[in-house]
Amino acid sequence: MADNQKSRAKTEQAKGKAKEALGRAVGNERMTAEGRAEQSKGDVRQAKEKGKDAFRR
Repeated sequence: MADNQKSRAKTEQAKGKAKEALGRAVGNERMTAEGRAEQSKGDVRQAKEKGKDAFRR
């Protein structure tokens, strides 16, 4: 389960970066903001999983 969440976090971060870059390229502020939000969501998920790993050891 933890590996699934870690890969999901990485996927969210990558999608967010791509969406943000595309939004900047076409001048779409909303898409840029959505990309940043998706990256943040991935960052939070990744931090949560790292915290879990710290308590497991």
